[in-house]
Amino acid sequence: MKLVLATNNQDKIKEMKNLLDDLGVEILTSKDFENFPDIEETGSTLSENAILKAEGIYKFTGLPSLADDSGLEVDALKGAPGVYSSRFAGEDCSYEDNNKKLLLVLEGITKENRTARFRCVIAICFGQGQTQLVAGSVEGFITEEKADFTHGFGYDPVFYFPPLKKTFAEVTLDEKNAVSHRGQALVKAKAVLKEYLST
Repeated sequence: MKLVLATNNQDKIKEMKNLLDDLGVEILTSKDFENFPDIEETGSTLSENAILKAEGIYKFTGLPSLADDSGLEVDALKGAPGVYSSRFAGEDCSYEDNNKKLLLVLEGITKENRTARFRCVIAICFGQGQTQLVAGSVEGFITEEKADFTHGFGYDPVFYFPPLKKTFAEVTLDEKNAVSHRGQALVKAKAVLKEYLST
């Protein structure tokens, strides 16, 4: 079986492959196709965007496709940036731009009021009308300054995870995948894929 990771984000691909490599399927990425499309995220929820991407790439490749949509929800910002996490600081912004804006808008907010969570929804499309969803989430706090960027990507340098007493940027890929929102969702996705393979 071949499985296409429905994303052009190389950081996400790295995390996904780390957890899916032992599945016994051939994992394909955007680099395996010419003119691999960048599916527009026009949904109003993480689920809608994940479905759009998985089904869009299935239509393009004709192969089972897996897509995720993830977001950071900050309680002091009433759940923002949420579905707009990747473009919080504007279209074509960098991870650094997003982190700077987040820390700026949270200036003066006390630590106990900087609660936040990462959420991830994964859609797996096996064919027309055959899309399954799984999800994961992880609770933490937004730091008052950015951690040294040694690992991870996105908001990892400002997301503090209490059980590890570190930000997600300060832990290894294996440590992050063991507890993260995407890691949880991928474990559930593996179960769905194994069941599909068995039938």
